[in-house]
Amino acid sequence: MNQETFNLSIRKFLKMVGINSQREIEQAVAKALDDKGIKGTESFPAHVTLEVPGLGINVKFDGEVKLQ
Repeated sequence: MNQETFNLSIRKFLKMVGINSQREIEQAVAKALDDKGIKGTESFPAHVTLEVPGLGINVKFDGEVKLQ
């Protein structure tokens, strides 16, 4: 195994997930605000599941998205 390649691929994957997840959340909040579906003071529970079937990984991470 090439440790450098391994680490770079993990970092690239996590960066892609982080950037795309943030974009999706921001767009959903903007739409909900425009549609008057939320006030902008809410907090929302959030969940992410990391799955790597070839390694037998299936882990759920819980958090919160706060607007204020």
